[in-house]
Amino acid sequence: MARGSGATTTRRTTALVAVVSLLLMITGCALLPTVSTTAPTPGSTTAAPSSDTPSSGAPSAGGSSATPTQGSGRPVQPVPDVRPAGFLSPPPGQGLQRYLGQRVRWSDCGKGLRCAAVLAPLDYADPDGEAITLGLAKRPASAGPSAGSLFINPGGPGGSGTKYVDYFEVKGLERFDVVGWDPRGTGQSTPVKCANGAAMDVYTSVDVTPDDKAEEKALTQAQLDFGRGCLERSGALLEHISTTETVRDLDLLRHLVGDEKLSYFGSSYGTKIGALYAELYPATVGRMVLDGAVNITGKKDVSQLDGFERALGNFATWCAEQRCKLGSSKTEVERTIGDLLQRLDEKPINGGRAKLTQQLGLTGVLAVLYENEEGWKYLRQGLELAAFENDGRYLLYFADQYNDRSTNGTYGQLQFSFPAIRCLDSQDVSVSEAEKEGAEEAKRAPTLGPFAGADLVCPLWPVAPFPKEPTIRGAGAAPIVVIGTTGDPATPYEYAERMAKQLRSGHLLTLKGEGHLGYGQSACIQRYVQAYLLDGDVPADGTRC
Repeated sequence: MARGSGATTTRRTTALVAVVSLLLMITGCALLPTVSTTAPTPGSTTAAPSSDTPSSGAPSAGGSSATPTQGSGRPVQPVPDVRPAGFLSPPPGQGLQRYLGQRVRWSDCGKGLRCAAVLAPLDYADPDGEAITLGLAKRPASAGPSAGSLFINPGGPGGSGTKYVDYFEVKGLERFDVVGWDPRGTGQSTPVKCANGAAMDVYTSVDVTPDDKAEEKALTQAQLDFGRGCLERSGALLEHISTTETVRDLDLLRHLVGDEKLSYFGSSYGTKIGALYAELYPATVGRMVLDGAVNITGKKDVSQLDGFERALGNFATWCAEQRCKLGSSKTEVERTIGDLLQRLDEKPINGGRAKLTQQLGLTGVLAVLYENEEGWKYLRQGLELAAFENDGRYLLYFADQYNDRSTNGTYGQLQFSFPAIRCLDSQDVSVSEAEKEGAEEAKRAPTLGPFAGADLVCPLWPVAPFPKEPTIRGAGAAPIVVIGTTGDPATPYEYAERMAKQLRSGHLLTLKGEGHLGYGQSACIQRYVQAYLLDGDVPADGTRC
């Protein structure tokens, strides 16, 4: 998809309020009415993270201390000696124990939240070496009796957990201290830095489906330049932002807030964090909810492109039923969209601040497909304006929201942490294999496939992959609720079915509906989740809303 069809993008588009603001700005009217303690000592009864291998047979989270090899197949570059913001000396003491004795010093940070920062080892294999900063935010419980902490993660990879606390739906969960943290490399947690501004404008506009040798060269060079720009500014941090290390951070945080067991709600990529936690630390899994499951099976018969193609088809059916200008049938609507994207390749149209290119047009479409029918009306209007009036302002706005581009031309940090974390986790090292896989996926997606392109980000990343994660089964973990939405574009429903089946204690909870993620849009899903998190009532496997 945007910057690679294999990317596990996990964000919803910016709230509809932002879209309404666009409508007010362009049309002068809105289609909608007014439309996220004290640490125990290591010797206390709180279970402490182990400095040894987390689970029998699981690899150590410190495995990235091995020197990357040129034989990885990636264009691996020497790591520059830079010290990003957030690098600090470790706490007093020795080994991992020096981190276990930290106190979490919460302070008010507005909107009823409390914030804090703690340290974690850059490399768990070398806990006496460099430390990094982890930022946290908490919405304290407002009802009793206390249910402890509920850690939450919004996805990404690279989404901000501290921001998630501000808009996470806490109604019904008031007995929890809701705690979000920015995973290492993101937000307030020693963030990845890359080239920004004009360089990112070029990068997000590059044609990912080159038509000739010159465009192929430009695409390859754009990927190389982007990755090297991140390495130049982030250095060794790029070798230590894997999901495995984030899971070890999460267990450290669980200990520091004083919880024996982890209660956790993860959305989208956050489901990977939770599932891998269950694999590495099954004995400390308390109650865990995973909404919008990612693919943990390794199977490639269903891709994110399949999910977006399916969502586009559902939008096209809806649009035809609404008598939209794009067509009177699903097929006609899809054809109009395909023709528009093809024309944008040949002749970009006015988008206001810049020309709407094919890549930005595709990104704008995908951005709104994250929404359900409530958001589709804006996609319909944006497509109608672009297709019939050569007005690309809506689609470019949607693309800018998705790319987290501000009006001053700079891009949000997620645009850097997302590829950096994803590519450290990924074992993709071959451009030719990526191109082959992209071609196979495109055959299954006749409308979007011709424009999605191969995912070359990771095969051209300048850092070697982190050691491969173990097969995730979570043997010995308490029951885990996995939520899947049948029309989810970014995390296809099959992923939830497979995650629930592969996890030994998985229970599938299904929302029949559209859009990315189920909990925020379904009162039925919320009732089941709240009963489980608060009272331990596990929904029967296969329950549907």
